[in-house]
Amino acid sequence: MIINKPSRVRPDGRGKVTGELKYMTDLSFPGMLYGKVLRSAYPHAEIVSVCTIKAEKMEGVQAVVTHKDVPGLNRFGIVIPDQPVLCEDRVRYVGDAIAAVAAETEEIAEAALELIQVEYKELEVMDSPEKALRPNAQRLHEDGNILHRAFFSNGDVEEGFQASDTVFEETYELPRQMHTYMETEGGVAVPEDDGGFTMYAGTQHGYKDRFQLARIFDIPEEKIRIVSSPMGGSFGGKDELNIQPYAALLALKSGRPVKIHQTRKESVRSGIKRHPMKITIKTGADHSGNLLAHDVKIVADTGAYATLGPAVLDFSVEHAAGPYRIPNIRTEGISVFTNNGVAGEFRGFGGNQITFALETHLDRLSGMLGIDPLELRRKNIRKPHDLGPLEHRIAPTDGAAQVLNAISKSPILKKTSRNCGYLQRGTGAAITMHGGGLGFGRMDAAGGRLSLSSEGKITASFGFEECGQGILAAIEQIVMEELGCAAEDISIVIGDTAKVPKSGSSTASRGTSMVWHAIQRLKKPFLAQLKKRAAEWSGCSAENLIPGAAGLRDKNTKALVVTYKELAEKGPLAEETAFDFPTTPDPVVGGHFLYSFGAAAVEVEVDLLTGDVKLIDCEHAIAAGPVVSPQGYRGQIEGGAAMALGYTLMEEAKMTDGRYAAENLDHYLIPGIKDVPDMKLIAIEDLMKGDVYGPRGVGEIGTIAITPAIVKAVHDAVGCWINKLPISREELLEAIDRKGLKQWT
Repeated sequence: MIINKPSRVRPDGRGKVTGELKYMTDLSFPGMLYGKVLRSAYPHAEIVSVCTIKAEKMEGVQAVVTHKDVPGLNRFGIVIPDQPVLCEDRVRYVGDAIAAVAAETEEIAEAALELIQVEYKELEVMDSPEKALRPNAQRLHEDGNILHRAFFSNGDVEEGFQASDTVFEETYELPRQMHTYMETEGGVAVPEDDGGFTMYAGTQHGYKDRFQLARIFDIPEEKIRIVSSPMGGSFGGKDELNIQPYAALLALKSGRPVKIHQTRKESVRSGIKRHPMKITIKTGADHSGNLLAHDVKIVADTGAYATLGPAVLDFSVEHAAGPYRIPNIRTEGISVFTNNGVAGEFRGFGGNQITFALETHLDRLSGMLGIDPLELRRKNIRKPHDLGPLEHRIAPTDGAAQVLNAISKSPILKKTSRNCGYLQRGTGAAITMHGGGLGFGRMDAAGGRLSLSSEGKITASFGFEECGQGILAAIEQIVMEELGCAAEDISIVIGDTAKVPKSGSSTASRGTSMVWHAIQRLKKPFLAQLKKRAAEWSGCSAENLIPGAAGLRDKNTKALVVTYKELAEKGPLAEETAFDFPTTPDPVVGGHFLYSFGAAAVEVEVDLLTGDVKLIDCEHAIAAGPVVSPQGYRGQIEGGAAMALGYTLMEEAKMTDGRYAAENLDHYLIPGIKDVPDMKLIAIEDLMKGDVYGPRGVGEIGTIAITPAIVKAVHDAVGCWINKLPISREELLEAIDRKGLKQWT
């Protein structure tokens, strides 16, 4: 691992290991009730009537709410508020909420749900984009069944195909995936005396939750406090509202704190998933391997409601040609409403789907051309000053070539296919690029605050959340490096709208980068205040003082002149900043300005008897600027790779007629520790000359390239190409049988 700094113990590490750290779902309050939500019995139906009388009369029940109890807008959605808080007259998927109950115990609340009588009139289920796009299909929303269309073109695709010596077309299918965070959605709503409430619930954007909840309750945002950190994993799944409206409705109606913590079954039913997609790619190249034309069609199943479906599709369209120079491109995407589970934000954000299709397609094309797969990529890799994938201006970067060159040297790729009887091994590699931040045209504000607390601590305050990604460690490291103080001199405040400035969402691989940018803006004025106060206190010249461990020190002798505690006795001291994530100046919706690049090389072992595919070895090369927290950096890449391993080999949240086949993790497999080998990591920290944008985020890029690399390795081992994920053992065995590979003896 090429990182020139030591790792540090995470600030929250001890609390997590010992169990002392309290998550939002660990909290309890005096007089607390327990809430449960009644979800739809059908994926698509009209609601004829709802009767809650029996539930209301049940002993131990303190509150029952329906849509009639919502005082403001009975809708939520990060961008498009189209999902009912509590359905009035129609349900569109099995996760739709109809009523909620608060009771003295969780068991009473569950029993009360059984007493709520709902009469339905079933409607035809639109359980696939194909069905929902039929001319006579049942309209799921007033404007129809198409949520969003995205389109990009450059050059003349048809001319490019005519000039090509080889043209290859294929369709790839990507599955619905669960986030499977350890801590399912949950939290506690506590009513306040002013008619507002405090919501303790894990979320990735406390201020956005506050905005949505204020709209639902028709009260000023200032009457709502969101405490959103820490949480036990999210990966995008907790960026949208989940239990918050129901807990708050019940708390305000009952006048008591209400806790809702979803079971895994409830989380599966109502939680957001990764978008299933069908992607058709047609690519043309000349006999030398120069890519001349690229035509991509994407169909995404966004489920019943919008959430971030449009942005996910835009991201896939933006990355449809990856880090390659192709003169003639046409990409069309469509996101379709269905009666399936809601699909939205998920680590990788549409990059996983399109990169699998693109990289697998290029591997197959290289075989048809008789060119080494990495050589094909090298011929077409983007140059440092090229425009972005939407022909927009971006920060110059050589990251694509850097990761390609690094992974080409991997010892893994020097191995040859090995036949060990019924076990055969193969290797593969893939590369990717990933835009950071929300992209052009989307509100991407950031900010932070440095202050000196009354205890003499340098307090760094940000509106981010700790969801396991290590933002606390990143903040600590950046403050130490930029201000010259020690870890013991720092306190960090995050995830509480009553205490922190707006920093934007803890999403889109932006957190560490925005902390770094904020501290760059804050350090000069903050240190100037410290030095001025220290000079007045000590009589020393401000120019001769520097920050250090415990306080301000003499620049020459390094002797301690005044402690931070002594400076704090003179009164409060703070600096705050607000700014936007760096964005392209060109008006291309969703287009990014800063990109990270990644490559993966893998070795797999295929069992010819069972169709089992095992990851044996893996190496990543990542170009994302300076590494802030080495331990966190490695954790993000390795954790992302493990998640991608599940996506590639085992995870699929299958739905039939709008219902999930798996309701728990006993029927939905995810990788365990024995499925994940030791991984090697090359961190490429160099930036282009003049690049002032610092570290890029790595929260997502580790999830992307490993999938097509595994698929290429499977082909290397047994000669079978995979077009559909996860890799089906049965289908792989059939392909092996057709090739006669079972005759190994």
